Amino acid sequence: MSEKFDVDAPTLSRYVMANTKDTELVILLNSLATSFKLIASAVGRAGVAQLYGLAGEVNSTGDDQKKLDVMSNDMMINALVNSGVCSVLVSEENE
Repeated sequence: MSEKFDVDAPTLSRYVMANTKDTELVILLNSLATSFKLIASAVGRAGVAQLYGLAGEVNSTGDDQKKLDVMSNDMMINALVNSGVCSVLVSEENE
C-alpha cells in the first residue's frame, strides 16, 4: 500500500520547522495553512451548506459580498488573530 502513496510526504509545517529558527514565522504559516484547509473544506461543501450567492452586504470597495467570501474572511481573521503573532490585519471585506 505504501508503494502507491508517499507516507512520508513533505508538509509545509515540517519544511518550515526544519528550515527556519523563527518560531513566529512557523506559527504564522501554520495558522495560514489551517485556515486554507478550513476554507477548502467550506468551498467543497458550499452547495450542500447553501453558501453560494450574495451575503447581502457591501465591502469597503463597494462590491457585493458573497457568502463564501465573508465566511472565508472570518476564518482567515480568526486564524490570524488566534495565532498571537499577527500585529495588523487588513481586509477588503472589512472597513
